[in-house]
Amino acid sequence: MKKTAILLMAHGSRIPEANDAVREIAAMVKQMTGYEIVEVSYREMHLPNIQQGIDACIAQGAERVLLVPYFLFIGAHVQEDLPEEMAQAKERYPKVEFAMGTHLGVHRKLAEVVVERIAEGLTKTGWH
Repeated sequence: MKKTAILLMAHGSRIPEANDAVREIAAMVKQMTGYEIVEVSYREMHLPNIQQGIDACIAQGAERVLLVPYFLFIGAHVQEDLPEEMAQAKERYPKVEFAMGTHLGVHRKLAEVVVERIAEGLTKTGWH
């Protein structure tokens, strides 16, 4: 079986904690899925950029890379920029298979997280 890597692609932030959060999510994903290669990359404002993230996957022996947009909504990044990044990667690594995963979007589990955060907020304020 071909060695598959997962590359989470986040927006990137000037705020280091925001970038660290994506790395924490990646560590959880790695543990939950059992994939040996789970890397993080950023579209803007932080390194590694997406091409560097792809390089990191290949350096670890990936023969296939699933690019996963860690974005809530469809926007210019998800519709245009990320597919362009994948096209660039295919040119750079013609023997490696690349596929684009789905952005986070509207999902019941995200609503469940929001409900948990609401409960925490109400408890914190004493409004429950």
